[in-house]
Amino acid sequence: MKYEEWEKDVPESVKHDPLWRMTAYRLATLLADLAWGDVTRMMDDKRTSAIADQLYRAVGSIGANLAEGYGRSTGKERARFYEFALGSARESRHWYYQARHVLDTEAMQHRVGLLDQTIRLLVTMVPQQRESGTIREDGPVYDIEPELELCP
Repeated sequence: MKYEEWEKDVPESVKHDPLWRMTAYRLATLLADLAWGDVTRMMDDKRTSAIADQLYRAVGSIGANLAEGYGRSTGKERARFYEFALGSARESRHWYYQARHVLDTEAMQHRVGLLDQTIRLLVTMVPQQRESGTIREDGPVYDIEPELELCP
């Protein structure tokens, strides 16, 4: 599957969030989707079932920390969460390497390549965020239907 095909299935509400403009977040989200199939394959082999759990947690943590950090009000706070994401990306690369005995070489190299891209981006983003001030962005518009009753 190509990136463009995958992105078509991403919900519009996700793609309209300003966070979606962050390349590292898009890569992390793609990696989490790819990891689902990889982990499923790894669970079939008892020797890699523990690795599968670690891998899925680490891969999921990349995007989760980017999302949490993105909403922080200062660059120093964002940098802290982006550092967590960086650590998770490196951990994910480690677990993918360990899984090479179960995953085919092409898939493992593809995932490691995506992680390498993510790591390069995060290595640049962390110091930039430490030096920056507050968030300067237009927030997403959340429309609520006027006739929708929120509380009875």
